[in-house]
Amino acid sequence: MNKRYIRSIAAILLLAVLPIALMANGAVEGPINGSGELVVLHTNDFHGHPLKFYNYPAPNLGGLPAIATIAQNTREMYDNVLILDAGDMNTGRPESNFYESAPDIIGYNYVGYDALTLGNHEFDKPLTTLNEQMQLASFPFLSANVHYPDGSLVAEAPYIIKTFDGFRVGIFGLTTDETPKVTMPSITGDLIFEDEVTVARRMVAELEPKVDIIIALVHMGLYDDNTHGSRRVAANVDGIDLIVDGHSHSKIEEPVWENGTPIVQAWNWGLLVGKAVLTITDGEVTDFNWGTIPVNLKNRTKDADGNSVYTFIGEEIPEDPYLLAALTPYYDQVEAKLSEVISNAEGFFDNTDIRKEEAPLGNLVADAMLWATKGQGSDFAIQNGGGIRAGIPEGDIDKKIIYEVLPFDNSVMTVEMTGSEVLAMFDFIATIPRGKGGFPQVSKGVEFTVNFSVGEVQNLTINGKTVDPNTTYKVATNSFMAAGGDGYTMMKSGYHYDTSAFQRDVVIDFLKYLGGPISPETDGRITVIEAQ
Repeated sequence: MNKRYIRSIAAILLLAVLPIALMANGAVEGPINGSGELVVLHTNDFHGHPLKFYNYPAPNLGGLPAIATIAQNTREMYDNVLILDAGDMNTGRPESNFYESAPDIIGYNYVGYDALTLGNHEFDKPLTTLNEQMQLASFPFLSANVHYPDGSLVAEAPYIIKTFDGFRVGIFGLTTDETPKVTMPSITGDLIFEDEVTVARRMVAELEPKVDIIIALVHMGLYDDNTHGSRRVAANVDGIDLIVDGHSHSKIEEPVWENGTPIVQAWNWGLLVGKAVLTITDGEVTDFNWGTIPVNLKNRTKDADGNSVYTFIGEEIPEDPYLLAALTPYYDQVEAKLSEVISNAEGFFDNTDIRKEEAPLGNLVADAMLWATKGQGSDFAIQNGGGIRAGIPEGDIDKKIIYEVLPFDNSVMTVEMTGSEVLAMFDFIATIPRGKGGFPQVSKGVEFTVNFSVGEVQNLTINGKTVDPNTTYKVATNSFMAAGGDGYTMMKSGYHYDTSAFQRDVVIDFLKYLGGPISPETDGRITVIEAQ
C-alpha cells in the first residue's frame, strides 16, 4: 500500500481522537485591535452526505473529498481561515446513517473544521450517541442555549475563541428553541432550550471584552421577516459581526442584512460552501464580501440524440484522494446491503414542495403505512412532510433510495383517536406555517382543503364520509408523530400500537407488493388555498 496513503489514514484517525484541549487557545487577555483579513468557509444542514451523490438531475455532486480540496486551496490563498458548520450534520444517506455519522466526522476532522453548532437533528438519536460523536470529533460542538436540568451544557462549550495575527475571533453557538417540537420528545423532553435572543445578548456581553470579532454560529433558519429565526437575533442583539446560519436550507445569492449584521447560509447537503471575507481594520470589520462555491454542481442538457450532457457550474473541484480512499469503504458496504432493485419509477418523485402541497411521494409513503396496518383496522394514514428527505429519481428504485427518502429510524404505529381529536388534528394543520415539516401527506380516501386565508381546514372527508366526533378512528402514522412530534400533540393520548416495522422497510415491502412501475401522480387528496 502507498506509504503516503498510510500516513494520511493515520492522520485522519489521529484527528478523530485528539482531545479538544489541544484545539484551545492560550490565555485570552482581550482584543488585539489589529488589522488583517479573515476568511470564513461554512456549510450547514449537511445531513449525512459524506461522499458525492446523485441529486436530480445530475450525478456526482458534493462530498467531503471535494470540500477538503476547497479548504486546502483556501488555506493556500489566505493566512486566516475559519471553517464552520451551522448544524444538522446528522440524518441523511445510508453511508452516514448506518455508522452514526462517523464518516462525516472523520471527513470534518480531515477538512479541519473549527466548530459545529448543534442542530435539531443532532437530537435524532439518544444523547449517548451525541456524546460519542463529540468524542470522535477533533472540533468542538457548540451551543450556548441548550442545557440539562442541572444547568450543564449539552454541547462541549458555549463558544470558542480563535487568535489570529492581529485580531481575536469569538464564535458562539445557538440551537433553535423549536427543537423539542421537531424531534423525539423522549430525547429532548428533559432538556432546556433557552430563548435565543436572551442567550445571544449574554454571549455578546461575555465575549466583547475578550475579542475583536464576534460570529454567531446558529441553527435557527432564515425567514422572510425578523420575528423569528436568525433575523430575530440580528434585529434584537447588537455587537454581532456575522451570523452563519442553518436550519431553513436557504439557497441565497447574497447576504441578508439585518440591523447592520450580515446573515449567510449555504443551502444544504454540502452542495455549496459559503465563503465570507472580512476585512478588519483596528479591530473592526470595515469591509465584507460573501459568495458561494458550487461543489461540483452541474447543469444538464440533451444532445441531438437525446443523451444527457452535463456541464459544471463554476470550476470542477478535484476530490482529495486520501479522504476519498478513507470514506469509500463506507459507501461500498452500504451498496452491498442495499443494491436490490425493488421497483421502477416512470417519472421523478420530487420532494421539493412536500411541505406545502400534496405530493406523489407523500401519497406513496402514506399509502404504504395504511396498507401495512390494514390488519390492525386502520382508517387512514398521515405522514409529516418533513420526514421525507429525498426524492425518487426516474428509473430503477433500489433499497438505498428508500433509505435516503426515509432516513429516520421511525417505526409505523397506529393510534386510536376520537373523531373530535381527528378534527382538532386537521384544524391544527391550518395553523402550520408554510414550508414547515409538519405539513401532512395523507393516504388515499382522505380529502380536505387547507384554507390559509381563513386559517381552517374545510371539506374534510375520510373514506367518503364526514368525520363523526363521537366515533373512534384508528390512524396509521410514524412513531415521531405519534409521540407528538411536529406539534401533533393530539395524537399522544389515545391507545398506541407499535408495529416495530421501520417506515422505510414498510415502503420497500409495499413497492414489492405493487409489483410494477409507479408513476408520480396526485389524485386530489389535498387542496391548498393560499393566504391573501
